[in-house]
Amino acid sequence: MTKIRTDFPYDTRHEDLRIPLPDGTGLYARVWRPLTDTPVPALLEYLPYRLTDRTAARDWQRHPWYAGHGYASVRVDVRGHGNSEGLPGDAYDAVELADGVAVVEWLAAQTWCDGNVGMLGIGWGGSNSLRIAALAPAPLKAVVTVCSTDDRYDDGTYYLGGSVLAAGMPAWAATLLAFAARPPDPRYAGEKWRAMWLERLAALRPFLPTWLAHQTRDDYWRRGNVRESHSAIRAAVLAVGGRHDPYRDTVLRLVEHLPQDRVRGIIGPWSHQYPDRGPTPGPAIGFLQETLRWWDHHLKGVDNDVMAEPLLRSWISASHPPATVGEESAGRWVTDPAWPSPHVTPVAYALRGVPVVVDSPQHTGLDAGRFLPCGDDGDLPPDQRAEDAYSACFDFPVPEAGGGGEAGWGGGEVGDRHGAAIEILGRPAVRLSLRAHAPTGQVVARLCDVAPDGTSTLVTRGALNLSARYGRDRAVEADVGAWEDYVFELSGIGHAFPPGHRIRLAVSSAYWPWLWPQPDTGGFTLDPAGSSLTLPLRARTEDAVEFGEPEQAAPLGVSRPATLEEPRPERLVVRDVARGEWRLEDGPRRAGTRVHPDGLEFTEDAVETYTIGEKDPLSARTRSRWSIRLHRPETAWDVRIETRSEITCDADAFLTSDEVVCREGEEVVFHRTWEERIPRTAG
Repeated sequence: MTKIRTDFPYDTRHEDLRIPLPDGTGLYARVWRPLTDTPVPALLEYLPYRLTDRTAARDWQRHPWYAGHGYASVRVDVRGHGNSEGLPGDAYDAVELADGVAVVEWLAAQTWCDGNVGMLGIGWGGSNSLRIAALAPAPLKAVVTVCSTDDRYDDGTYYLGGSVLAAGMPAWAATLLAFAARPPDPRYAGEKWRAMWLERLAALRPFLPTWLAHQTRDDYWRRGNVRESHSAIRAAVLAVGGRHDPYRDTVLRLVEHLPQDRVRGIIGPWSHQYPDRGPTPGPAIGFLQETLRWWDHHLKGVDNDVMAEPLLRSWISASHPPATVGEESAGRWVTDPAWPSPHVTPVAYALRGVPVVVDSPQHTGLDAGRFLPCGDDGDLPPDQRAEDAYSACFDFPVPEAGGGGEAGWGGGEVGDRHGAAIEILGRPAVRLSLRAHAPTGQVVARLCDVAPDGTSTLVTRGALNLSARYGRDRAVEADVGAWEDYVFELSGIGHAFPPGHRIRLAVSSAYWPWLWPQPDTGGFTLDPAGSSLTLPLRARTEDAVEFGEPEQAAPLGVSRPATLEEPRPERLVVRDVARGEWRLEDGPRRAGTRVHPDGLEFTEDAVETYTIGEKDPLSARTRSRWSIRLHRPETAWDVRIETRSEITCDADAFLTSDEVVCREGEEVVFHRTWEERIPRTAG
């Protein structure tokens, strides 16, 4: 239960203003400040998600809270979004980052600021906090980055193991297209809102063709990539991730590569959410209090114990049955003084058995769960037994008390203590001896916790495009018929496998819709001889980790009108038996209609569809549809945006189609379609 805080050390006020950039563009900002004549540090959250509607409720939970504790807490929309002037650009482009540096310097120069600035954010806001920190503006002294990425190519929404992330890139591109098409709000932008909107629409371009044109880790991805410039960060960084968030490896890289005197990491049981918020899985923590300690030390010079905390605090999940809806997690917190940790030992376990052909049907992966779980129903992977049946599986029993334990197909027990759980923390890895059956393909490895009753719970996974085996920066077709080692890591995880369970490595040649399939079929032959699974085994330690109870400022007061609409399924899988086709419809009701205290009625909805024939990789198709309405009944302002984005393919190219229709009332003010053909070079 989250505590609503109403009493603070400072009374506060808030105001909306425009922050001038060097080129004359004004960025729309909302500033919460404590009522004091003494200058205070400023905290900046900087992202494109529209502070007057889409993130307003979330902003109200935290920015007034920080202001009440003596900080000027500032929320800014990036150029070309919300009520900010200018035109939208590519995600995290050089203009956006330069604007961010200018905002940091502007804040530091205000009479109400003492010259010290911190940046915070989740997702986009957390990622550009890191990127701006790598540019090292002098006033930026501290960062809190949550569920963010330091590597857009290899740990973002675009590519995974060198393959197009079909469950990420198309939906993300469609989302940004729908966001960029939305107008300023006349209540805040004034009479020029329509001219600003039409100027944006005239410059609107789909994002997907650009991203698909760069299928290897080239200069496009390296520019501004923090993974290449950890050493450039001078600010103190508190990095936070969740075990169900796809970007959690960023935390491990930051605590490994930044100096220990200015970095700390937390990986909890959460999805892509701030750790004090309600959506499961939990438990939630007093995240705002935790960050306040960080700000107080690094921005106000308070001599507290925040840097005496262990370098990394991690959640090790207890074994649990598969469930698509996150619940309060069982598990425990552990601490590590360094990363790599002295408590963690990588141990390789040989696979056993005879060579096996792996030629998974193309719909393998429909039980993967959402790429970016945010606390919705249907987020998490269901029982993996159907996926396991399409994979080559190697099982390693965890011994029960008294020794023994059955020999699995992979043979061999894990661990050297009978009757004790096997805990892992970090990134498992595989070395697989494969003989490719075609020049292109991909290999996917899943780590599962198999209970005595046979249920299979997904723990973590990883993938590699066969053409990326020598590095993500090049594409080298597989040498058909030749044996080669394919080595790659799985995403980092903390998990305890109890006695009597089996640790399962499942290897498949397809993973739709996470990975866009390669043109060739046939899979590969896997030889267990020379293949291994490396687990980061963690010695059990007795750790004392305490977090406060979650608390937030008083809510904004957004209401959600009742609706008579039939709720649609969160995730629906449809099989066309006659055509051998599978369709996944992913349709969380984003937010439905929300009525804001300022009178705005804000409605948005999106449905993503992924279709594939079980034997035909060239039948892959994604489709995203967005519908957005912004309505102010008192002024009769009524704007609607509808978008459609699709991707298909042939053996040589990706084919993209995008459409945007914008209406003011019943009048269509903008309608445009784009068709692109992008050669397949690697992804």
